[in-house]
Amino acid sequence: MESDSETQSGEDTTPDDWMELADDSPAASPDDSPALSTDATQKPSEKEDFKLSLITWNVDGLDFENLPERSIGLVKYLNLYNPDVVFLQELIDPYAQFLKKRLVSYLMIEGSEEGYFTGMLLKKSRVTLVESEIVPYRTTKMMRNLLVAQVIVDGQKLCLMTSHFESCKANAKERMNQLHVVKWKFKHAPDDVTVVFGGDTNLRDGEVPKVGLPATVCDVWERLGKQEHCRYTWDTTANNNKKASYPVRFRFDRIYLRPAIKSGAPRLAPDHMALVGLEKLDCGRYTSDHWGIYCTFSAE
Repeated sequence: MESDSETQSGEDTTPDDWMELADDSPAASPDDSPALSTDATQKPSEKEDFKLSLITWNVDGLDFENLPERSIGLVKYLNLYNPDVVFLQELIDPYAQFLKKRLVSYLMIEGSEEGYFTGMLLKKSRVTLVESEIVPYRTTKMMRNLLVAQVIVDGQKLCLMTSHFESCKANAKERMNQLHVVKWKFKHAPDDVTVVFGGDTNLRDGEVPKVGLPATVCDVWERLGKQEHCRYTWDTTANNNKKASYPVRFRFDRIYLRPAIKSGAPRLAPDHMALVGLEKLDCGRYTSDHWGIYCTFSAE
């Protein structure tokens, strides 16, 4: 999202009927989704291959129009795709509280307690949280930070990271400073840990080479062949939530992967990517002004 409204908090203008409308939506539990099978309860030794599924999505919580309906739309998408891990950006507190209430099969970690912030949802049946931290961006003017979680999935160590980089074209320098922080975390992760970063980076393609990612890190979209149908995650030619008067298309939302590099540790590789949230809701708007990214990984 490229709006100055990102610097605002939604506490005072959140719709009064949020929870009243939200209560009309069913809670998500392990029994609600047909995608959850007995495989989720099997021991690691009984699984044929290691798999991981992830969604990253800027949910545009600072746009209060139809926000309760759009939050219900998000829950329905998460029930449908049933990812192991969810990275969310631009949450506000009522949105986060609603998700905690409705997605009871997930543990939520929040990147802040005020304003707007990032969050992670970790599927309790598969992902064990070891510890989490919030890494500040010292020079941000938009309340941005890096949310990091050390987790274990089927006995494998993962470092999960999400962030919402500084917005707007004029803030390229700060945005690249924030990418440097992520780069440092990639470089200093233990060799036996798989590191996955996903979020709304607001990056322009020309900014990434100026920072440079470690050789061990791949851009998942690029690794999967730069598929055109997954290129643009902020696209005013297809998404009219912002009612933009001009066409703009950017690949703001990105996923980066650094597989474990220690000998004997499973090496994860991306095997599928798709955009989600492409369907209009009954209210006539999309879940967000961003498309979400659904991505799956498997052991090589």
